[in-house]
Amino acid sequence: MNLNSQTLVAADGTPLKKKLQQSLLRSKLRAFGLVSPLLIFLLLLFVLPIALLLWQGIYDSRFSNLMPETSNILQDWDGLSEPTEVMYAALVIDLVNARKNKTIGKVATRVNRELSGTRSLFTSSARKATKLKAPYKKSLKKLKKKWTEIETWQAMKVSSNVYTIGYIASALDYKLQADGSIVKQDENRRIHIKLFLRTLEISLIVTLATLLLGYPIAYLMASLPLRISNLLLILVLLPFWTSLLVRTTAWIAMLQGEGVMNDLFVIFGFAEDDDRFSLIYNKTGVLIAMTHILLPFMVLPIYSVMKTISPSYVRAAKSLGATNSTAFWRVYVPQTIPGVGAGAILVFILAIGYYITPALVGGQDGQMISNFIDFHMRKSLNWNLAAAMGIVLLVIILFLFWVYDRVVGIDNMKLG
Repeated sequence: MNLNSQTLVAADGTPLKKKLQQSLLRSKLRAFGLVSPLLIFLLLLFVLPIALLLWQGIYDSRFSNLMPETSNILQDWDGLSEPTEVMYAALVIDLVNARKNKTIGKVATRVNRELSGTRSLFTSSARKATKLKAPYKKSLKKLKKKWTEIETWQAMKVSSNVYTIGYIASALDYKLQADGSIVKQDENRRIHIKLFLRTLEISLIVTLATLLLGYPIAYLMASLPLRISNLLLILVLLPFWTSLLVRTTAWIAMLQGEGVMNDLFVIFGFAEDDDRFSLIYNKTGVLIAMTHILLPFMVLPIYSVMKTISPSYVRAAKSLGATNSTAFWRVYVPQTIPGVGAGAILVFILAIGYYITPALVGGQDGQMISNFIDFHMRKSLNWNLAAAMGIVLLVIILFLFWVYDRVVGIDNMKLG
């Protein structure tokens, strides 16, 4: 390295500052190269599929692509006036083409989601569309009187929107109208809000139950000698070594009317033999099973924080005149809040997304929103509504994160 009048340079004559910047850049590029496979893996197999699925909650181009003539005409229709002959003519053209291209089933399914009973209307009319003659309004009315009902055309107009909030409205028990307004669903179809509230209720109760059970366990593990502490840790970790399905099935056997739990209640006099508790296929069974399954996720973060707390703080408080309870609540417990926050967030988020346990032990009263998302994904094949429900659930979780950050602070959360 040479020294000139003002600037330090390296052996090759490059300014030392520039040489250092190049070295730091190469180090950053090497570090990025090491983590790039993981980033690409997460983006392609985790982030991108979720983003594409959620996108379907606000995007649906099936009707617009498969019924182009009708969609174009409907864009200029106010949704309230009587459909014109031009609209009926465009409909007949699209029905003929959809029948020819074998896409009428997709069209009928899309409109049927807006107005029940229209699937058979589209499929049966498409079979005879080639025989229809002008005036098409009269021909379609003779074929199916329902074509002249304005509700049918309103359903088609809503279906023709490529970008729509209709699915999100449905997920919140509302309905998008042809004129763009949003109204409440009929009373007998309002089920999603109840499911969201039940999901939040179960998740909150499970979080509180795991905290009440897990905090003393974590305290014992942190306070007892290492040999006993390790034994308790093994018992806590034991559920991780057992299949979730096996654990849930075990609870089904234990919580039945003739199961172990009810037998114990009868033996100790808490219940009569002919009047046993109903602990399965309801919300009670879901709470018991989920609390047991998610308990380790509360214990481990709290235990990891407790292990870092020095006993000298409590001893100092006692030496200054504090009682055991005062030293515990005023000195020890506040230091464990980061672990409690981490465990609570972890358990709550896991509980919100659970669907195997509620599906097996919940019955009708214990179903959660995840079970309905699974139903729309696998059985009804209404991926758009499932995606919309996922969007609502994501917004709720992000809102709770925001509240947690404002009240407790994400920076205070520790996992170890």
